[in-house]
Amino acid sequence: MVPADAAGCARLERILFPGDGPWPEEAFLEELRSPHVRYRVVRDDDDGVMGYAGIALLGTGSGAEAEIHTIGVDPSAQRRGIGRALLTDALAAADAHGGPVFLEVRTDNEAALALYRSTGFSIVGTRRNYYRPSGADAYTMRREPGGSTEGQPS
Repeated sequence: MVPADAAGCARLERILFPGDGPWPEEAFLEELRSPHVRYRVVRDDDDGVMGYAGIALLGTGSGAEAEIHTIGVDPSAQRRGIGRALLTDALAAADAHGGPVFLEVRTDNEAALALYRSTGFSIVGTRRNYYRPSGADAYTMRREPGGSTEGQPS
């Protein structure tokens, strides 16, 4: 992702998450300035953003962990493997960094939950009224390095 992609990511956020405080362009630009985050985009033939994903790689050694910040795919491009490819790329970075990976996802987002479960995530908690302004609940999910779910509740 480059700064010129921020407007396209913000446009998709408004489409995908209209009632949940979609990130504005400046939020993506701020993320790109952070040394511990990694963002990827998928563009169409016209250089329009079709999908994006961001992950923070935090800590080092035994204190290492990662957090998926955001992931989204244009509705017209969904069900083509773009989201899975972006997530796989982020998880490869997390596995190289070490430690578990965390994320939050709306409790009613069945497609995202299925994707996350298929890549080794399991639910470890619920955050009530997490999304604003909608007030929707979120699950906190965790994935061990390499996708192991050993010792995790599902």
